[in-house]
Amino acid sequence: MSITTKWIDIKAADGTFGAYLAVPHTGKGPGIVLIQEIFGVNEHIRTVAEQYAADGYVVLVPDLFWRSAPRIELGYDEAGWKRGMELRQAIDVAKAESDVALTVAALKVQPALDGKLAAIGYCFGGLLAYLTAANGLVDAAIAYYGGGIQNQLQRADDIKVPLLMHFGGADSHISMDVVQSIAERFDNNEDVEVHIYPGAEHGFNCSHRSSYHQRAAAEAHGNSLTFLSDNL
Repeated sequence: MSITTKWIDIKAADGTFGAYLAVPHTGKGPGIVLIQEIFGVNEHIRTVAEQYAADGYVVLVPDLFWRSAPRIELGYDEAGWKRGMELRQAIDVAKAESDVALTVAALKVQPALDGKLAAIGYCFGGLLAYLTAANGLVDAAIAYYGGGIQNQLQRADDIKVPLLMHFGGADSHISMDVVQSIAERFDNNEDVEVHIYPGAEHGFNCSHRSSYHQRAAAEAHGNSLTFLSDNL
């Protein structure tokens, strides 16, 4: 028996949005709300969801751009990057946080859910995973190269759950000075881990991008699975 996938609908105050659900072959497991990059719930993000489902988790991925570009799937070329940045700049982060909260609530009532919940996000999604932890909605969170976390460090003391952050050592979008400032803010929090992967660029986890770094992606995934096993 293989994993199963489908889209489900989630109702918000101002409409209905889709979320991609991936269920492990066992039919049960702890939960992950997986949060997209600026490129939508595209093939790569769906593959990541399926990977975590294969690892034994029930995964739900909200379409955060539904108000302006529902179900959009962008590539990683110049045109995709430009459109993704337009969507990112236009999105209301507070509404995105609300959509993630609704996704958490939708996952909690899935019959397949058996255990605790984590949030995992990539780039913009990494920031939202961090904020979801700060909002107290999940039992653990993982942020891959979370862009903008350094601008939300006033929320650091709100984080009461284990948090794992992955950064590339050669990230041209998030400097090592920024990573250091984030790490220093959590120096006294033993439940927060910061991992830096030497030579890895922004987006190192995505095999569809030129910045893909196989070793860093493999190490980060292993570290993530260990973290999830320890905390879910």
